[in-house]
Amino acid sequence: MDNEIKLDDKNIITMKLLHYFITEKNYNPIILQGVDNEIWLENLDEECKIVRIVSNHIHNDEQFNFDIFKTKRILKKIKKKTLSFKINVMSIFLSLGDNITVDINSDPKLMSINVHDEKDINDNGFIKKIFPDLSKKMKYSEEGIELFMKITGDINKHNREDASKLDKVFRSKTPYVTYFLMAACVIFYLVPILSGHYGDVIDLYCIHGPSIRAGQYYRLLTGIFLHGGLLHLICNTYALYIIGSQIESYLGRVKYLIIYFYSAFCGALLSITLSGGVGSIGASGAIFGLMGAMVYFGYYYRVFLGNVVKSQLIPIIALNLFLGFASSGIDNFAHIGGLIGGVLITIALGVKDKTSNFEKINGWIIALMFLIFLGYMGLVVAGH
Repeated sequence: MDNEIKLDDKNIITMKLLHYFITEKNYNPIILQGVDNEIWLENLDEECKIVRIVSNHIHNDEQFNFDIFKTKRILKKIKKKTLSFKINVMSIFLSLGDNITVDINSDPKLMSINVHDEKDINDNGFIKKIFPDLSKKMKYSEEGIELFMKITGDINKHNREDASKLDKVFRSKTPYVTYFLMAACVIFYLVPILSGHYGDVIDLYCIHGPSIRAGQYYRLLTGIFLHGGLLHLICNTYALYIIGSQIESYLGRVKYLIIYFYSAFCGALLSITLSGGVGSIGASGAIFGLMGAMVYFGYYYRVFLGNVVKSQLIPIIALNLFLGFASSGIDNFAHIGGLIGGVLITIALGVKDKTSNFEKINGWIIALMFLIFLGYMGLVVAGH
């Protein structure tokens, strides 16, 4: 049995490194076309974002310099895909020629580590600093086929657990809360229309700064369910269906509701602060908050959603804000307040398995301060 799988020193080191980075440090393989004899691993939450394990033999400095050039070119593509400004990489070379000079201090974002055996890992200062437990974790009691079976078994188990987590996040779910919010918007539009009191309802329940400051605080809530016409209603309910159903699925119903109403209140408060005595209606402030939440969520899952956020969501936000400033009759202050509010409250609520408790605490502090500030400006300062 031991003769069926040939494990030389280079293969053993590669397997141990993969076991450590995947199962201990939660790195994930990057699929790259046209790249042979090297493994790319990414974890954008780690100090070292990318780890390369290069088993291809590099004979001379020319080949080594070309490898550095190729690595930089691939990193540019990864930056664009993951919306990352800075990415550092540690390249672990397992078969460098003896005549090649490796200057590990030449570029701190592009570290090159020459490893011939496990002792080199233990002696390397960069590895000790960034991955201090690596040398210890590479010690195994198993050998040969037993080592191979243990490592492959652990990696497969870890991959199954990761796949299960991703499935829970991205699995399609019925958006009951979104349907309820859409139905509420439709009912608040149809009932006044059918009863012949549409204009009166708008006057009594719209977001109107002077009335709210006079004590009619319910307008901050009722105004977000009213719409100025059938086209306004269709646009907002369609946008709510598209973005709301995704946020409800990704973050859960409770977080979704909190984001929706917090963003709506932030949008309404900024509106009555800056728009004077003009009335405002519509769910677009809350919808912009949901888009802000999606941007924050997409940042943590940018390996999967980076292209969508960059090429679709951000341009849609920018275009709508531009149209809001360029056109009359659009309450862009509500859009801006909702967008900022959506990002802040999502930081506070956090993304499961991604956001740290430190980030959540800071998010709650900033979100509460932002809401209090808007409340003070809209309810006190704007009234004077």
